[in-house]
Amino acid sequence: MRVVLGVSGASGAALAPAVARHLAALGAEIDLVISKAGERTLVEEIGPEAPEALRGLATRVHGIMNVGAAIASGSSPVAGMIVAPCSMRSLAAIAHGLDDNLLTRAASVQLKERRRLVLLVRESPLTLAHLRNMTAVTEMGAIVAPPVPAFYLKPDSVQAIVEQIAARAVDLMGLGRPQAKAWG
Repeated sequence: MRVVLGVSGASGAALAPAVARHLAALGAEIDLVISKAGERTLVEEIGPEAPEALRGLATRVHGIMNVGAAIASGSSPVAGMIVAPCSMRSLAAIAHGLDDNLLTRAASVQLKERRRLVLLVRESPLTLAHLRNMTAVTEMGAIVAPPVPAFYLKPDSVQAIVEQIAARAVDLMGLGRPQAKAWG
């Protein structure tokens, strides 16, 4: 079981390693692609060691401009893709088929192959353009999952919130036993 993990430049960089850990707990192989802005956000929000630590959780790491990578083709056997976090720029590129880098191309491949694509879109407040792009990708089959805390679980830390959101994103892939805490 292989899953593509895309990391774009939106705030919420802690979601990426949390998603990777949850995928690894299911035994998934991880194909990782990080945008330049995603790398910068990992450093800014987590620390200078964060990009390399995240790469260490992956099975394969692909350069953002390597549009010749296996994950750029529908013939590559992957279960789907999670973009965590997903910037509004990446969302717009995916919504409009602008396969201008490996992250957006791999996302387009998931849509054309009718595979799961989970986008942890991160922005607030939202413009009409953001909402229309979310509608467009949803109509194409993607799952838009903003990283909203499950306050009903009464989380006691930011890390607990991050872990729950990451587990929920992985659960949306439908790969195995649910990892997120359930309501009531």
